[in-house]
Amino acid sequence: MSVIEEAGGRTGPGLDQAAAAGGVRELAIEVSGLRMSYDGVEAVRGIDLRVFKGEIFTFLGPNGAGKTTTVEILEGHRKRTAGEVQVLGEDPEHADRAWRARVGVVLQASRVEPQLTVRECLELYAGYYPKPRPVQEVLELVGLKAKANLRGSHLSGGQQRRVDVALALIGDPELVFLDEPTTGFDPSARRSAWEMIDGLRNLGKTVFLTTHYMDEAEALADRIAVLRGGTIVAEGTPGTLGGRDRASYQISFTAPDGVALAQLPVPPKSTSPHGESTRVLIESDQVMETLQALSGWALEHRYQLTDLQVHRPALEDVYLALTESPR
Repeated sequence: MSVIEEAGGRTGPGLDQAAAAGGVRELAIEVSGLRMSYDGVEAVRGIDLRVFKGEIFTFLGPNGAGKTTTVEILEGHRKRTAGEVQVLGEDPEHADRAWRARVGVVLQASRVEPQLTVRECLELYAGYYPKPRPVQEVLELVGLKAKANLRGSHLSGGQQRRVDVALALIGDPELVFLDEPTTGFDPSARRSAWEMIDGLRNLGKTVFLTTHYMDEAEALADRIAVLRGGTIVAEGTPGTLGGRDRASYQISFTAPDGVALAQLPVPPKSTSPHGESTRVLIESDQVMETLQALSGWALEHRYQLTDLQVHRPALEDVYLALTESPR
């Protein structure tokens, strides 16, 4: 199964090869008209979705949007009401054991075997697969080589999460589902986890990631889909989602002491208190011209705009605009 599509987003081994072949990219997941109802309530409303092999695809959405239901259908753990679903070329609802060996799953919450060492746990799970990866190699991939002989009951929360990922990788799957893998991590542990997840792309794996962290999605995703009320309301790369790449630039700075807002060379969109001074926000589609006007004005009057910032809306701003209910 393949499709012609431009090779956008980040690049990994699979994506580089696709780009070199003129944009032909093979599909890992293809969904058309997916629907799921519970007691007459439609939780998923006609989703169409494509995930390409070798990419990290990220699913975003508030609680109750239908993310978990959709992922469980893709994993073959839940029957759908309607629609067509192909995962690695097969319908997961009717897939056999051989198909399941090609898919790795990291659940949002799980529990490591407390009485087994990390190595023993991986050796146990390796026996379930026809062609597992070597245990030592998986330990190194997830950064647990030094903890291989620790029992599960002695592992920290972050280390247990790494074991979860190791168990998903031990069967050498082509596709890995990661459900909020860094929930509860401290900042250092999250960064380490990101490096590990990014490394899956370098192994040629396809990753389907769900997360509530916008910085995580921005750091890892090749493409993002935003779910709201059971439907996909936007899809794109982290830089283009929801028209982010076309949004006006936001220029902000603290107004110099004693300067009236009417004296500014460009009218502000808004202002807000900033200690004893005023924080100014200007929006512009012509950012260079606006900055030239501001800098010329500041130089002429010997003002120092030391905290001047220029940016487009953050991914979180775009996400909130897409998912917040109208007032």
